Parts: sequence; structure tokens; C-alpha cells
Amino acid sequence: MASDTTDPAKPERAALPFEAEDFLTWLAVEKGRAANTLAAYRRDLARYAGFLDDRSLTTDSATTGDIADFVHVLRAEGLADSSVSRIMVAVRGMHRFLVAEGLLPADPTADAEVPRTGKGLPKPLTEAEIELLLDAVQGSSPAARRDRAMLEVLYGTGLRISELVGLSLGDLDLQAQLLRAFGKGAKERVVPVGRLAADALFAWLEPAGRGAMEPERWKSRTDTEALFLNSRGGRLSRQGAWGVVKRHGMAAGLAAKLSPHVLRHSCATHMLDHGADIRTVQELLGHASITTTQIYTKVATDRLWSVYQDAHPRAAS
Repeated sequence: MASDTTDPAKPERAALPFEAEDFLTWLAVEKGRAANTLAAYRRDLARYAGFLDDRSLTTDSATTGDIADFVHVLRAEGLADSSVSRIMVAVRGMHRFLVAEGLLPADPTADAEVPRTGKGLPKPLTEAEIELLLDAVQGSSPAARRDRAMLEVLYGTGLRISELVGLSLGDLDLQAQLLRAFGKGAKERVVPVGRLAADALFAWLEPAGRGAMEPERWKSRTDTEALFLNSRGGRLSRQGAWGVVKRHGMAAGLAAKLSPHVLRHSCATHMLDHGADIRTVQELLGHASITTTQIYTKVATDRLWSVYQDAHPRAAS
């Protein structure tokens, strides 16, 4: 017979208040949130509900001061700022929902201070490390030609990996050295292709490159039109593309430094280091907001000082 492990000194919390359940239902039905996301929201809201219950508070009686106390309690428990911020996303979301539905007169979280957590930045490779990565592709086999072209395009254009594998032959104009990429939200942009990337693409598109990977019989039209193929003659997948990057990263001794965004981040960072305007980098990367580019690209401090000293009339000592 299984033993009862319930601690009588710590009774189970009551079910979530109906306001929280209503919010979770809205997230599931109206917003289509995934089951794992809903489960995480439920845990965080349960924590908040327990805090309110301990103080004989409810969602409609909680004040901005109470929210500040909740944040203080979370931090006193040793939670990292990132965890506190995550919990407060759920709490704020619920209160905003209740106000929008007319169930609360005001949002007590609106003026509450929540720990800010910086968005993680992938550390860019140095230009020397980029050379090591590109040099790791050896030979002129069909796979080597494809891999070299992929790495040159990823670093040379700053494309997302999903944009790279989504490229079709019709999206490429090597004579004009341009390609058409479809980013988030199917937003289209035209991206320049540098000489080295163009040379690698020319080599890949020769009969000894892509032609040698073409199957005797295509499975689908999307495979026929794909710029990059896998070993079976189908369109290369996102996972397959990152397998290529990681394999050559290991050969170059850079495996620990590679991540899904590191080549894109390196492209942007090196352009800024060499004097590119941030608006140009924004356009290249396909960011809707300049703020995203400022977060994504980290300009070296010495370059900022160099530009400032050269440009500001009162900077020179």
C-alpha cells in the first residue's frame, strides 16, 4: 500500500481563482498558446495566488504596493531576476486581461518595478575564426561545394537559417549579386551577395555541385526549386543545415562557440566594426525595429569612442 506523503503542516493550495482560469482559457482558445506554455503560466499564477491567499488578498484588491511586495518575496527566496521577470509576465498578463474584460477597474502591475533582464547576445566569432570555419571545408565534392556556399552566404548576408533553407533557385540573381529572402511574417527583402559568397554559389550550381546531387526523380516541386539540397536530393532542412555548420565548426575547433545565430550576429557585428550604418544593418538583417538591431548587434566600445572623437567638435582634449 502506498504511503501518504502529504505534509499535514503544508496543506495543498486551493485551485486557481476563476479569474486566472478565465485568463488561461483565453490564452488557449484565443491566443493558441502551447500546452507547455499554459502549464508554465499556471505554475506562476499559482505562486501568485498563494501569495495573495497568505495575505487575505484577491486579484481585485491587490495594489501596486502588494505587487512590489510579491516581487520582493520572490527575490528573497533566491530566484534569479530572469525567473522573477518570467513570473511577472504571467501576473501582468492576467491583470491586463482582467482590465480589458472589464473585470478590474485598474491594473496594479502597471507601475510596479520588475527586474529587467537583458536579452542574451550570442558572442560573435572573430574575423580570424570566421576564416578558420570557412577553411574547414575541404575539397570540391558536391557536398563540399554546397557547404562552402552555405557558410559564405550565412556569414556574407546575415540570413537566418530558416531563410537560407527556404531559398529557391528563382530567389537568386548571381549576375546582379542579389538574393530575395523571406523573413518573419513572410516579409520579403532583397539582400546583396558579396563576391566570395557569389563565387561559392557559382561553384555549387555547376554540374559537379548541385547537378551531382539531383535525384533521378524529384519527389516534389519544392525540391526541384530548392537552392540547397540534401544527400537524397530533397530540400535541405533547417536541422540539416545546422548539422553542416556544426560539423565544420567542430573541424575548425569552434564547436563550443557556434549557435543558431552566431554567423548572423558575426556578420552584423563585423559590418558595424568596419563602419556600417546601423540602419543599413537593420535593412540587411530584416529587422522591423531599429531597437532589435541595437540589441542584436554589439558595437565595440573602442569603435564608439573612435567615431565620437572623430565626429564631435568638443571630443578632442
